[in-house]
Amino acid sequence: MKILVVGSGGREHTIIWKIAQSPLVTKLYCAPGNGGISTLAECVPIKAMDIEGIVKFSKDNMIDLVVVAPDDPLAAGMVDELEKAGIRAFGPYKNAAVIEGSKAFAKDLMKKYSIPTAKYETFDNYEHAIEYLKHQEYPVVIKADGLALGKGVIIAQGFDQAQEAVNSMMNDKVFGSAGNKVVIEEFLVGPEVSILAFTDGKTIKPMVSSQDHKRVFDNDEGPNTGGMGTFAPSKIYTPEIADYCMEKIMKPTIEAMNKENRKFKGVIYFGFILTKEGPKVLEYNARFGDPETQVVLPQLESDLVEIFNAVIDEKLSEMDIKWSSSAAVCVVMASGGYPGKYDTGLEISGLADAEHDANTVVFHAGTKYENGRFYTAGGRVLGVTALEPTMEQAIGKAYQAVEKISFRGAHFRKDIGRKY
Repeated sequence: MKILVVGSGGREHTIIWKIAQSPLVTKLYCAPGNGGISTLAECVPIKAMDIEGIVKFSKDNMIDLVVVAPDDPLAAGMVDELEKAGIRAFGPYKNAAVIEGSKAFAKDLMKKYSIPTAKYETFDNYEHAIEYLKHQEYPVVIKADGLALGKGVIIAQGFDQAQEAVNSMMNDKVFGSAGNKVVIEEFLVGPEVSILAFTDGKTIKPMVSSQDHKRVFDNDEGPNTGGMGTFAPSKIYTPEIADYCMEKIMKPTIEAMNKENRKFKGVIYFGFILTKEGPKVLEYNARFGDPETQVVLPQLESDLVEIFNAVIDEKLSEMDIKWSSSAAVCVVMASGGYPGKYDTGLEISGLADAEHDANTVVFHAGTKYENGRFYTAGGRVLGVTALEPTMEQAIGKAYQAVEKISFRGAHFRKDIGRKY
């Protein structure tokens, strides 16, 4: 099979790394890809949102399968357009990807079908939102309705901060049209767990549980980021909690989407918070999470291409998906200044030494490859992942590898995997 993966980050590098292990693959492409991806696949200079360009390339090169990894092209209907052109594609259709593309849609779905989540209200009028905020208990959570690169969520500690957040989203348009509507919801307390699951709209098969570290500094301090590291499996997601989440949240979500004539086929991400009242949904994503993918897919022992095909053909119930019993830890190495301003184009050294061990893989999130050398090209630069029999061993191995890699201004958290 000739396979094209759409995207350019650490998630896409991990997906390609896993696909490359399948005997079904004859040729791998990535659009647009990155430095690390270029060592496994042919990178083609087509932007992830260029639906027309992706369709044309796929037809011209007789691509057998396109894997659409990022949220934006899914929400824009790339899978729909590929299928219209007779090209096999993995990922949800536009009308199902709305579960991530609109937070208001997701919250309304949960309310309608009694899926546990935080209490909320949705506003498309600034004055109404501010009036509502005057009567709330704080902190509250304010979310831009649309896709905002993972940055459209603000936890406001008081009214002034809440007013400022709503003003920046609705009036100043800091997230563009994503902030035309806002969701204001109660602040829930408890540890968070990420569950990625394969689904063909009928069967749902969860992957290994994981937890991520969103804040930029140790001890969960500093601003939120796209993720500074992850570990899997979660230490708190017990079999009892997993059963509850399957029966009360996961299955009902897939059934709810079917009832709304929005059959979901692809990878669905459940962001859970384990409150005193029980697990609740914080958010849905319509694709592999990043950087959760960097600790989950290394534990997959089955053929990822076979799973993709089973999802597309709605034969997931026939698949016996096998997972490693190991622990995985991913430490993100970021550019100095991230998540604020940062420099790019800095040479990275020590990558070969870091990957000396078979159980250590460095996934590239923001790099470019020129004249045999790797350079930084983003905020999150690398995801250094180690797979070992125990969590302690995986943490040790990941940090050993991190110490071998350097680029000017590199920073990373020292406490990944220590949560809960």
